[in-house]
Amino acid sequence: MKQAWSGSKTARRLPLPVVGGLLALCLLAGLTPAQRPGRSRKPPSGLPPVYDVPQGQADLSGRVTFARIRFDMGAYISSNFIGAPLGDGGPLWSHDYPIAGRHLMRIMSELSKTDVTLDQNEPVFRLGDPELFKYPLAYICEVGYMELSDEEIKGMREYCLRGGFLLVDDFRGPNELYRLQEYVKRAFPERELKRLDVSHPIFNCFFSIKTLDLPAMYGGGRFGGGNLKPEFWGLEDETGRLQMVVNYNYDVSDFWQWSDNAFMPIEETNEAYKFGVNYFMYALTH
Repeated sequence: MKQAWSGSKTARRLPLPVVGGLLALCLLAGLTPAQRPGRSRKPPSGLPPVYDVPQGQADLSGRVTFARIRFDMGAYISSNFIGAPLGDGGPLWSHDYPIAGRHLMRIMSELSKTDVTLDQNEPVFRLGDPELFKYPLAYICEVGYMELSDEEIKGMREYCLRGGFLLVDDFRGPNELYRLQEYVKRAFPERELKRLDVSHPIFNCFFSIKTLDLPAMYGGGRFGGGNLKPEFWGLEDETGRLQMVVNYNYDVSDFWQWSDNAFMPIEETNEAYKFGVNYFMYALTH
């Protein structure tokens, strides 16, 4: 796996000004509202429509990229998405695909010397797929609706034990957290998810993230309802290495997706990119 994850290139100078040590993460987020297009569910021009898990996916493991995890949602829920394209409006595990990943890879390319996959959709795998082990980081979202088989639970464990890093994102509320905890406990009966604080190395391995006290996105926050404040959880191995980071009551990928759109504030979008870059740097160096 390590051979597939290595690689470097000469860093390119950012085309926009450096702002406050952030190395101009406004690369994508820095357009003024007047310059930004309205929110749309249609993919940008130049991206092919995708109606199912891509077939014959290219092997992108020779450069730094990440994989996306798909899962069953149960017959009743899955029936609502038959024929729907991947991404917003499609199967829940595909939310923010593929724009969020493309934007994050662009930021990674501008901020580091890593050899990054650009302008391609991230590959999609089930947990347990042997091809998944080629990728250092795997993204999974909307886990409150996730239904994993015994084989997939074993795949989760094997991926993490081999050195893979899982980013769990975009889910909310105690019932959905409990569902995730159940699956993690089945995969790792000897361990527990624990809540992280800002002193953890993952929040300081590239950018120094100053606070985890973020504005509520769900339930009283940006999207209405109660008051579900973001929390960050993790699963560690016996050496203290994080094998999984969990964005609970938070959707970091949504900020990446809409970073070129007035829907998200620039300041919060830049903070979300800090999390994404740190997650990747941690996965590549631990």
